[in-house]
Amino acid sequence: MLHNLSKYKVILGSASPRRHQLLEGIDLPFEVRVIDGIDETYPNTLSSHDIPEYLAKLKAQFYLPTLSDDELLITADTIVLLEDHVLGKPKDEDEAKAMLQQLSGCTSQVVTGVSISTKEKQISFSSTTAVTFVTFCEEDIDYYIKRYHPMDKAGSYGVQEWIGYIGVSSINGSFYNVMGLPIQQLYSQLSKF
Repeated sequence: MLHNLSKYKVILGSASPRRHQLLEGIDLPFEVRVIDGIDETYPNTLSSHDIPEYLAKLKAQFYLPTLSDDELLITADTIVLLEDHVLGKPKDEDEAKAMLQQLSGCTSQVVTGVSISTKEKQISFSSTTAVTFVTFCEEDIDYYIKRYHPMDKAGSYGVQEWIGYIGVSSINGSFYNVMGLPIQQLYSQLSKF
C-alpha cells in the first residue's frame, strides 16, 4: 500500500539481511544502498536509550548528500541494553560468549532507532522491546556461536535463530524490533510521511 510514497524511490541504508527481509515483508519496493566505514561513535553523555536513534540519524547524514530529490532513505541502529549497559556487536567469539553469558537468565531491552529522511524532511523514532532468556548452559552458548557466528548482531544473538527458539522465554514488545526493525511502527510512520 503506502500510496503516499509513490513519488519516492525508497532506499534502505543498511547491509543487514534481517532489515532487508522485514522491509520486503510490507511489500514496499526499495533498493539497498550501503556506505561502508561510517564512524558509529556517539557522545558518552548520551542516555543509553537514545543511542540507537542518534546513530540512525548519524548514518542518514552520510547518505543525504548522495540522495536525489525523489529518494527516501531509511536507516536504523539496534542495541541491547542489560541494566543500562550497552551490548553492541561482538568483536570476536570470546566477546560473543561473554555477552550471551551475561544475558543468560536475564531480561534485557532491545532498542532500535529508525530515521526516515529525504532532502527536505527527516523524522526519527525508537522502539524498545524487553526480552527474557532462560539460563543457558555453556554447551548451548558454544554450539550457537560455532554454528551461527553471531558477530554481526547486537548482543551476539539473532532472536529468529536457534538461540531464540530454545532460549527466549518471553518478549514484551515488537518481535520484529528484536530482529532489527520495528516494522509496524515504521509502516505507521511511513504512511504519515
